[in-house]
Amino acid sequence: METSTVINWSLGIFLAVMTVLFIFRIVLTWYPQINLKQFPYSLVAFPTEPFLAPLRKVIPPIGGVDITPIIWVGIFTLIRELLLGQQGLLT
Repeated sequence: METSTVINWSLGIFLAVMTVLFIFRIVLTWYPQINLKQFPYSLVAFPTEPFLAPLRKVIPPIGGVDITPIIWVGIFTLIRELLLGQQGLLT
């Protein structure tokens, strides 16, 4: 297996997993009573919080709704398409 294939495959999986985690994070924002430090929820909160915390300082909640996970879904989807899409830079 070539190195570029391994990199493309690994990067694709990473970007897909992060996108799914941010989508779960969006759903979790609908339930503010959930403690994100408890076990099943911490699996979503732990890898996404380093991305969300700095962006929250720039973009405050709008009407009490945290939109930063939505922005990150868009960013990760865009990166995946630009790098690994049908006419991506790495394909």
